[in-house]
Amino acid sequence: MELFGIEKLSLVDYDGKVAATVFTGTCNFKCGFCHNGPLVTSVDKLEITPIEEVFDYLKKRKGIIEGVCVTGGEPTLQKDLPEFCENLKRLNLSVKVDTNGTNPEMVKLLATEKLVDYFAMDIKNDKENYAEIIGFKSFDTSKIQKTIDFFLSGGADYEFRTTLIAEYHKKENIVKIGEWIRGANKYFMQKFKLTDTCISQDLHGVDDVSAKEFLAAVSPFVKYSALRGY
Repeated sequence: MELFGIEKLSLVDYDGKVAATVFTGTCNFKCGFCHNGPLVTSVDKLEITPIEEVFDYLKKRKGIIEGVCVTGGEPTLQKDLPEFCENLKRLNLSVKVDTNGTNPEMVKLLATEKLVDYFAMDIKNDKENYAEIIGFKSFDTSKIQKTIDFFLSGGADYEFRTTLIAEYHKKENIVKIGEWIRGANKYFMQKFKLTDTCISQDLHGVDDVSAKEFLAAVSPFVKYSALRGY
């Protein structure tokens, strides 16, 4: 598996854990608000981080680093992700995987084999408006649905999350998302912050007042909901 960087210490990528974050390359979406744009649009120009270097670091920080967050890009596109996660578990590390939910088979494998302790799945928008936000003209959400259903059925420990973009998210979109993931354990809405690595440079975050209105609108549908970054 190819990695393209490691954040050696993070207190925000894996709730409740002192974690390291590793980045996989390539994604099957092209979300304009993605702050890891180079991993999506120009991964062939990036320097590969040797796997050995990552594990050497984790072994040296044993007792300090509690978990590893695997993000991207889209990690579930990596065929050897299970082997990588298994090696992390052998170091007695908790493993979190960030995913867009388009590979339900991989998610189920990682969960049933107990290779991943926690999943964070992005819900980009409501079904009707999914295509535009991920950079497509049309998009079949059936695989997204399978992954959502797996989590709602209790298949793994998880959270759903949405990065709020003013150009894409209104109250009615958030209500539809709430209806879609009704009964979810946890749902977070995240503040968008424009950086120079975002794929698009002309998007804006949802303001604080609107975000609080979104939170009130979605809370009846899920067991726990909160804002991040606001």
